[in-house]
Amino acid sequence: MVKGNTTNSVQQHLTYKEMTDLGCFYTPQKFVDNLIEKIKINIPDFEKYYFLDSSSGYGTFLKSLKGLKTIGCDIDDIAIEKAISEDSQSKYYCINTLRGFNRRSIQLDNDDKIIVIGNPPYNDTTSKVKNDLKATKPCEIDSDLKTRDLGISFLLSYNKLSVDYVAVLHPLSYMIKKANYELLKPFYSNYTLVDHSIISSQEFSMTSKTKGFPIIIALYKRDHKGISFQQIHDMQYKTIENKTFTISVDSIKNYISKYPRKDKTPKEDDILFFTMRDINALNRSRTFIQDYSDNAIIIDKSKLAYYCYVDVFKKYIGKLPYYYGNIDVFLNNEEFLSIQDVFITNSVERHPWLKEKNIKWKYNNDYSLIDEYFNKLFNL
Repeated sequence: MVKGNTTNSVQQHLTYKEMTDLGCFYTPQKFVDNLIEKIKINIPDFEKYYFLDSSSGYGTFLKSLKGLKTIGCDIDDIAIEKAISEDSQSKYYCINTLRGFNRRSIQLDNDDKIIVIGNPPYNDTTSKVKNDLKATKPCEIDSDLKTRDLGISFLLSYNKLSVDYVAVLHPLSYMIKKANYELLKPFYSNYTLVDHSIISSQEFSMTSKTKGFPIIIALYKRDHKGISFQQIHDMQYKTIENKTFTISVDSIKNYISKYPRKDKTPKEDDILFFTMRDINALNRSRTFIQDYSDNAIIIDKSKLAYYCYVDVFKKYIGKLPYYYGNIDVFLNNEEFLSIQDVFITNSVERHPWLKEKNIKWKYNNDYSLIDEYFNKLFNL
């Protein structure tokens, strides 16, 4: 697959649709260098390893590893021809590394030490973003590697090869979302995180034109202790800007339903709310809605304040750092409850039809309290 190229060496033979199909967007050189520096700091004898980029594109990562044993693979024959013409050091193979691929495919033995390096393509075919451009079957994939996202399949392929280290960029959501963690259980059962930095997807050319999502520059080491989801949840993450954050926060899912129940049908005075996912999805979607659909939650009116909280949270997403984009809406419940009537008032004034739904609350439009609340919650 095609990935891992600087903005100065883009694969211009691909159309925008092909780039989206393949998850093919290009890695700025500063992040290539950051990843290589992590290898040099954390692997004392890194010179003894083979470096494999199994989605090498034009070979940017490998060309940055002068004097080392480097191997590149890609399904794109034009990209491989270009890489060979620019890089006489590396061995290149035009091959699908997600289908029938093993060490023998690239003339390596089981006892050879390998560091995988690169920026594998990610393309979640279930995501609504750019869905009209995405291919449902981007390439042939072994059954034990096949998932809804190419990037997840690539991480699973590294475990299948039993490589010693994995030095790659991938969406942070592969770690912090439980469903993704479960898909990657074979990988996370055999690798621990040695070093990392978090960056924004907006750093990449032609991606994330609205709100960015967090990407991790990660160095993993093969270790059968693995990493549990609880460890991931409790971890302190660090950004490329030297800020730290944790995803171990109180979530709205602890108080309300985020998804519709198929066994319920709405009554005349019911209040409807659009399906919730993560913060970035909320930024794109609606909140309170008037027409029933498969995406409509029929809310429990005793929990109206929490749905108003989500409705108001949406207004403040622009103030939120990018690295919170893939987590659930979060809150300080104690402080929220002390001003919940202000949140309800704000939602009712912006959605006046809610007054017709037989709701009771104490009117309070001191919206400075909401500003103070979010400034504190977001550490602004």
